[in-house]
Amino acid sequence: MAVFRSGLLVLTTPLASLAPRLAPILTSASRLVNHTLYVHLQPGMSLEGPAQPQSSPVQATFEVLDFITHFYTGAEAHRNLDVRILLTNIRTKSAFLPPQPISVQNLAHPPEVVLTDFQTLDGSQYNPVKQQLERYATSCYSCCPRLASVLLYPDYGTGELPMEPMDVPLFSTIRPASPVARSPKQPVRGYQRGAVGGTFDHLHNAHKVLLSVACILAQEQLVVGVADKDLLKSKVLPELLQPYSERVEHLSEFLVDIKPSLTFDVIPLLDPYGPAGSDPSLEFLVVSEETYRGGMAVNRFRLENGLEELALYQIQLLQDLSHKENEEDKVSSSSFRQRMLGKLLRPPHRPELPPSLYVIGLTGISGSGKSSIAKRLKDLGAFVIDSDQLGHRAYAPGGPAYQPVVEAFGTDILHKDGIINRKVLGSRVFGNKKQLKILTDIMWPVIAKLAREEMDRAVTEGKHVCVIDAAMLLEAGWQNMVHEVWTVVIPETEAVRRIVERDGLSEAAAQSRLQSQMSGQQLVDQSHVVLSTLWEPRITQRQVEKAWALLQERIPKTHQALD
Repeated sequence: MAVFRSGLLVLTTPLASLAPRLAPILTSASRLVNHTLYVHLQPGMSLEGPAQPQSSPVQATFEVLDFITHFYTGAEAHRNLDVRILLTNIRTKSAFLPPQPISVQNLAHPPEVVLTDFQTLDGSQYNPVKQQLERYATSCYSCCPRLASVLLYPDYGTGELPMEPMDVPLFSTIRPASPVARSPKQPVRGYQRGAVGGTFDHLHNAHKVLLSVACILAQEQLVVGVADKDLLKSKVLPELLQPYSERVEHLSEFLVDIKPSLTFDVIPLLDPYGPAGSDPSLEFLVVSEETYRGGMAVNRFRLENGLEELALYQIQLLQDLSHKENEEDKVSSSSFRQRMLGKLLRPPHRPELPPSLYVIGLTGISGSGKSSIAKRLKDLGAFVIDSDQLGHRAYAPGGPAYQPVVEAFGTDILHKDGIINRKVLGSRVFGNKKQLKILTDIMWPVIAKLAREEMDRAVTEGKHVCVIDAAMLLEAGWQNMVHEVWTVVIPETEAVRRIVERDGLSEAAAQSRLQSQMSGQQLVDQSHVVLSTLWEPRITQRQVEKAWALLQERIPKTHQALD
């Protein structure tokens, strides 16, 4: 069966009876489409008549909003699909805008295949119906020249796909914040301008529900606040957040795809209120269950400043049925970022190294738990080189760095027995960039040479993976010594707590130590794999085992010599 990169799913079954069929429809679609699946709602449309079928407006009701949420919820089981429900022909009962002229819409990913749940009387792939489907699709959207078509039969009775009971109603997922009696068929009110906000990191199905509801409610303009700077500090694994520009790019593409008739004002959100708290022209705000209190705070702020309250629409959280022990039970970006831990984020380096040895550079800020990660990797079979131990060897009397350091900093840095007093030396260079550079210019090349000797020893011992444990790996420029950089990250507040507890330093001294190093974000920006010791030891162990297993799959066969 052919797999296409993008497809258009035209749903013709009435929404009330379509809901129980969503699971098999999505399962069938996921077999054919590998990336973007656009969904076009046209309930009640027939493809069997001689006349060209025409797109007709769909009344925006609470049933439609609930159906959209239900569809995105079902899509969570098929994460290979980037599902986008197109809202072009969904209209609120509003006189704000004249009827839109019929035109062909350009999508970010032109569909290569068009699918439908339309069922022919004899249950066959009836050729004229497929031709009508293709003509209809190309009259609405700009598709690939050689558009293929497939008729899906979610209730074809083979038993291959599970069927849900037909009388299961759609659960209510969207409601105005002020409780009002409503029926599923009740029309949704339209507004000229409204707002929605969020981090929108690694755009997922819960984001898409939030944005879709906002796009249906708005008739002219939607203001979208995207959290940035201070609002990101409390996020889980902020180092793995997509950059603001990347989040905006993906968000904008999605918005223009689902409702191109709207004007979108995407702006950075730098405080909890944003434009929703100060723009007098806004009429509504879409919030989630967890940000509902924030929406109420926005309204209080508006009232205090003489502005009218916004109509609040609250979206029920989507449950993540596959969440792990340390992840949230809702669909969230933080869980996505946790799943990135241990995975390869960018292609490895290909430096000139011993052909039978694959080298990992392990780094992280002070207190990150880097040494515990190194020990776990050693237990899994890696040859570990501790750069701190190499530094001690280099400093020792007779060591390769001993005489150059004494000549550079004087004999007053020595103990009576002639051993370098590292505390005295440290106080000499700490906070003095010029003195620190003199020291690192001596030490870093020496440690690098010793590390290469250890790598040769690893080859001699038959090891195929070597880990260089080095806090200053990137500062020293040792990227050319490793195939991959692995970074261990934790929040700075946790690092300070650990340093104080471990080394007996004051909080100020611990913070000063961290400020003299590259930040976690700077390290991650140059890393291939990221790990974290923020959770319980068993969680860390699972991360390391996952990273190790994935490493074994990708390292060249020439490095797969048995230990």
